[in-house]
Amino acid sequence: MNVGDPRSSSPPTTSLANRPDAPPTRPAAEPPKSLQQPQLQKPKIVIPSRDPGALNSGGGISFLNGNKNARFSYGYSSFKGKRSSMEDFFETKVLEVDGQMVAFFGVFDGHGGSRTAEYLKNNLFKNLSSHPDFIKDTKSAIVESFRQTDADYINEEKGQQKDAGSTASTAVLLGDRLLVANVGDSRVVACRAGSAVPLSVDHKPDRSDERERIEQAGGFIIWAGTWRVGGVLAVSRAFGDKLLKAFVVAEPEIQEEEIDGVDFIIIASDGLWNVLTNKNFRWGNEISERD
Repeated sequence: MNVGDPRSSSPPTTSLANRPDAPPTRPAAEPPKSLQQPQLQKPKIVIPSRDPGALNSGGGISFLNGNKNARFSYGYSSFKGKRSSMEDFFETKVLEVDGQMVAFFGVFDGHGGSRTAEYLKNNLFKNLSSHPDFIKDTKSAIVESFRQTDADYINEEKGQQKDAGSTASTAVLLGDRLLVANVGDSRVVACRAGSAVPLSVDHKPDRSDERERIEQAGGFIIWAGTWRVGGVLAVSRAFGDKLLKAFVVAEPEIQEEEIDGVDFIIIASDGLWNVLTNKNFRWGNEISERD
C-alpha cells in the first residue's frame, strides 16, 4: 500500500474555507508544546550489498528437538580476497527431518568460477536431508548424496565449455552426534578443552594415499608451483571438474564425534588455512594443537 500516493484516484474534498463567500477565519492557535504530537522519523532502510565479494556475516541460535538445554549458536563470515571475483559459498540450515531437528553447515570453495559452489549451496543439503536413510544410516546417506549431487551437477554441465569445480567441508549435527564430511582442502577443526582437534584431512595431490589412488586410475601429478593433478588442479577431490573426473572424485571422508566436550568447531576454506594453523585460533585461552 502506498501512503500519500499523488496518483490516488480519490476525489478532492470541499471545505467551508474553500468557498469564495466564506467569512475570513483566524488561524487556529497552536496547542501547547506538551500537547503537540511527536514528530515520527522515517525508519532507515538498509539495503544489503548485492556484491558477492562484499563482507557477509551473521549467525543464529537454535535448539535441537525442543530441548532448551541443547542450545547451540553459530556464526558465519565471508568476503572476497585478492581474486577478481568471489567463487565461494557457504550454507547454514536448521530443519526437521523425520521428526528430528538437524543442523547442517558447509563451506564450498569454488575454482574455475562460482557455479559449482553455488550449486552445492542450493542442492547438497537438500539432497542429503531428503535421502530415505538419512536418520537411520547417516554415513551411507552422506556418501550417496555426495555422489548423486556430483553426478547431477556434471550432467547439468554438459553444455559448459569451461571446467569448474568446488570443495565441500560440511558438518551435520544430529542429536548428540557430529558428522563431518569433507571433499577437498577446506577444513573442519574442533576445540576440546582448549586443544585443536582436526576433524578432516586435506585432500592434496601429494598425500601418499591420494597420489596412489590417482595413479592407479591412470592419472598423474606434477609440480607446477604446487603439486597438481594432471598439472592443473591443486586438490585431489572435488565436485565438478568433469575433465578430470576419473581422478578427482567427490567421495567424502567422514569422521564422527560425540558433541559432549566439544566447545566449538570451525569450518573454513584454504584461504584461511593457508595463512593460519589450527593453533592460531583463540577462544578465551590459546588453543594448543593436538598431535
